Amino acid sequence: MSGALSHLRVLDLSRVLAGPWASQLLADLGAEVIKVEKPGSGDDTRGWGPPWLADGAGEPTREAAYFLCTNRNKRSLTVDIARPEGQAIVRELAAGADVVIENFKVGGLAAYGLDYASLRALNPKLVYCSITGFGQDGPYAARAGYDFLIQGMGGLMSLTGTPAGEPGAGPQKVGVALTDILTGLYASNAILAALAHRDRDGLRTGDGQHIDLALLDVQVACLANQAMNYLVSGTPPRRMGNAHPNIVPYQDFPTADGDMILAIGNDGQFARFCEIAGHPEWATDERFANNAARVRHRKELIPLLRRTTVLRTTAAWIAALENAAVPCGPINDLAGVFADPQVQARGLRVDLPHAAGGVAPQVSNPIRLSATPVAYRTAPPTLGADTDAVLRALGRSDAEIAALHKEGIV
Repeated sequence: MSGALSHLRVLDLSRVLAGPWASQLLADLGAEVIKVEKPGSGDDTRGWGPPWLADGAGEPTREAAYFLCTNRNKRSLTVDIARPEGQAIVRELAAGADVVIENFKVGGLAAYGLDYASLRALNPKLVYCSITGFGQDGPYAARAGYDFLIQGMGGLMSLTGTPAGEPGAGPQKVGVALTDILTGLYASNAILAALAHRDRDGLRTGDGQHIDLALLDVQVACLANQAMNYLVSGTPPRRMGNAHPNIVPYQDFPTADGDMILAIGNDGQFARFCEIAGHPEWATDERFANNAARVRHRKELIPLLRRTTVLRTTAAWIAALENAAVPCGPINDLAGVFADPQVQARGLRVDLPHAAGGVAPQVSNPIRLSATPVAYRTAPPTLGADTDAVLRALGRSDAEIAALHKEGIV
């Protein structure tokens, strides 16, 4: 194996999205990731279809698209951690691992001897990352946490959706499980920080540590400027649809054949837009001459812009505005995204041969490293595909492996 993290072994006890997103990123960067799954069913997302991956004959398999999005470059080991023999296998793997990732309820793994304290006793160098809805302490610690729930509790839905008083008004979740994704990214960063601390002398002689990551904490942290707008002003931000609370114009606008986005970030860009739109006087109007004024007079400016943008097609606007370095763009559906020449030029789709037949399409990792590039070694594994190989590496004989299968332990 090669890659920036090819010296690391990760034991992934997580499922669904946040944990697997973190472990897939580590796997893309070269780490060996062993995904521990429940015999017979595996990761919950294996059953979250349709759509299902097609085999070589074009027939649907039982490999859900959801599972495929976050489990490439991993090995699948099925083991029943509720059985003492299964726990022993996981402990043996953890003793030789650098990282463990889990997203069980708080205290859920202690009964199996697979919690941080138990595994640290076997391997003091272990970095152990726990992902939960609400963290390891606090009044909500025992609650289960789901992305949709956290988007609501964590304030994101109060900021997303049509403004009050307009048709269709009300809170909206983001169209992907963004809190899970962000938690996965924070988890991988935290894991790498803990590994850097452990290995800071270059000899990997330091101790590991426990990482406590909560979806709610991540969601609140990622409110970014909206959180600061509230903390500074004391006024909770309101839903604004596609408008921006601090920048105008920075939203969607209708065109003669659809819609486009204007993302004007400074006064020079606004002046160039006004010239192209045939209204240079807007750039010198004291109500609109600078961004602060445009924010104050948003209700006057936006209708003027809308009456102008509908006079040309989206393509005509984009051609004219891009030529003048005014940020703008179309609103693509996913077919448009993957047909976009820039997306294609950057290779953001990759197809990997899959064990079920055919190929598994993947969205490429956006990290571009010059010396240790991301590698797409294997498609997401079928359930238990690597069980026997992992057990053999632990020294189990074929007879012992057969017995484990017969008893339903693996």
